[in-house]
Amino acid sequence: MLPFIIELTQPSSDMTVPSITLTKQYVEQREGCYRLVGSRVSLDSIVYSFKVHRSPERIVHSFPTLSLEQVYGAITFYLANQDTVDTYLQEGEAEFSRLRDESYQSNAALYAKLGTAKAQNL
Repeated sequence: MLPFIIELTQPSSDMTVPSITLTKQYVEQREGCYRLVGSRVSLDSIVYSFKVHRSPERIVHSFPTLSLEQVYGAITFYLANQDTVDTYLQEGEAEFSRLRDESYQSNAALYAKLGTAKAQNL
């Protein structure tokens, strides 16, 4: 995973301003998934919120351990790597679906009882 490099150059006729290159990584791959650096918040959580048109400020409200900078960094990472991240998310959704189906099959009696109980409470 490549870090984002932001180059800030401010030309000035009065003085010489050096070019500054800043490198900051907002997302890392850890424990088999993408997470925001320095937190346990998954990139998935940020991307799904972003895809339903939540503003970065609203996302920060939902994840108070994150800064606005981290959320913008995660969104920028997603936009710069959209095909890769979307594929990763689709694979995760497929895995979840597979595990859910396995659970239904291996615990059919339990799910039947739960369905009956739910119908009785409606």
